[in-house]
Amino acid sequence: MNKSFYILLLLSCQLLYTQELLLPAVNPNDQIINHYAYSLCYSEPHEQAAWVAYTLTKDRVYGTAKRTDNFRPDPKVKTGSASLTDYKGSGYDRGHLAPAADMKWSATAMSESFYMSNMSPQTPGFNRGIWKRVEQIVRDWAVENEEIHVVTGPVLKGQFKSIGPNKVSVPEYYYKVILDNKEPEIKGIGLILANTSSDRPIQSYAVTIDRVESVTGIDFFVGLPDDIEEQVESNLDLSRWSFSVNGQHSKTVTPEKTLVVPGGEGQIVYITKTGKKYHKDGCSSLSSSKIPIKLEDAIMRGYGPCKRCFP
Repeated sequence: MNKSFYILLLLSCQLLYTQELLLPAVNPNDQIINHYAYSLCYSEPHEQAAWVAYTLTKDRVYGTAKRTDNFRPDPKVKTGSASLTDYKGSGYDRGHLAPAADMKWSATAMSESFYMSNMSPQTPGFNRGIWKRVEQIVRDWAVENEEIHVVTGPVLKGQFKSIGPNKVSVPEYYYKVILDNKEPEIKGIGLILANTSSDRPIQSYAVTIDRVESVTGIDFFVGLPDDIEEQVESNLDLSRWSFSVNGQHSKTVTPEKTLVVPGGEGQIVYITKTGKKYHKDGCSSLSSSKIPIKLEDAIMRGYGPCKRCFP
């Protein structure tokens, strides 16, 4: 075999493996679209991506390409993507899934981040608040870990209200899953957030990647060896991820701010229709109209712990 051809073949195999590692599992009927800097799985019934996947490196974070704001339909969506008209007067932001600020390393990447296939209807308070904070901390993780793999999208399960002539679904929740696949610390983390404004600490939204898979029905990082995939996706160690606290970066997470399924998944707590806290049964703050709910679902909906029964 020609030596140069052999080298080219090895490089091609390496590229294919990298793409397989980055992308979630793909079904035969999925509409997969590959852009210059990211790939996505387009959901025609919801007129948005079910997931957007890309790699973010330290060098890319420090790119200098200017934001374009050239929102436009995605020409690669064979069924036609959502349009600007869908969002006009809806009260919802055209919320980026792959953030424009993650695409500053290339003018092409920046421009393509404004395809409507990369947008999802987000409440202004969410898009400009907690979602923006999450996007920034993901960039911080890329700097600290040199390179990370990101998959992000809406949770497209259940019944939804819709906007515009194309009936774009308005998701109730969004997720991100992050993989650091470089030694010495191979690790992963998931985040699930309700589509509403919040001032809660970002770490309170953290869950295992397995949990995100359960909520979304998506199998992430299938290109990893099985043993590493199992370890990365089933474990959550917040001490291995730094979070911004009062503008200062710190790996210290105080117990009272770590709300990730205390007591384990499946624990039943109680909420009320008007309150914003979840409670243990018998709490003096509960009314007779208490509603039972799984603890992880209460956290996903933005409820915080009652300080009387969860001291």
